Amino acid sequence: MIINLSEIMSVKGNVVSVQAPIEAENFCMEGESYPFVKKEPVDLKITHLGDRKVKLEGRSEVSLLIPCSRCLKDVTIPLNLEFSKELDFMKDSEERIKELDETNYISGYNLDVDLLVYDEILIDFPMKVLCDENCKGFCKVCGSDLNKGECSCEKQVLDPRMSVIRDIFNNFKEV
Repeated sequence: MIINLSEIMSVKGNVVSVQAPIEAENFCMEGESYPFVKKEPVDLKITHLGDRKVKLEGRSEVSLLIPCSRCLKDVTIPLNLEFSKELDFMKDSEERIKELDETNYISGYNLDVDLLVYDEILIDFPMKVLCDENCKGFCKVCGSDLNKGECSCEKQVLDPRMSVIRDIFNNFKEV
């Protein structure tokens, strides 16, 4: 959803509350797509502070379907998004670049709510997702799910860099 901020900035002290729906069906990151299980509309409060400055406050609750990092089962991850940002429209694009301002959700006087939500999810996105704290994942040899049961593969993994030393010890064993 695109919100035009020029109408809000016409009167100093103007406060507008908007419920903006999230139009995206998936959250895409690094070539992966994570579907939304739940996405509540974003409750936005936009306040004109004067001198072409706008305060943007908002919150929303979303849930994403993300695979477990060990066994790849889908896990529903809830994210509570809350943000408060101050936008200064006195700065031009060169000044914003110098200050490393990453407001890609603002184009002219238009606010793209989906890009704003994308940025907030990106900040809150978990580094590692587990279906269970005790998830065992897959066997590195045969690929069976270790949560369902043990496999018959050899558990001892030897370092291949030590094979020469292991051969020396095996050849010169005392009987």
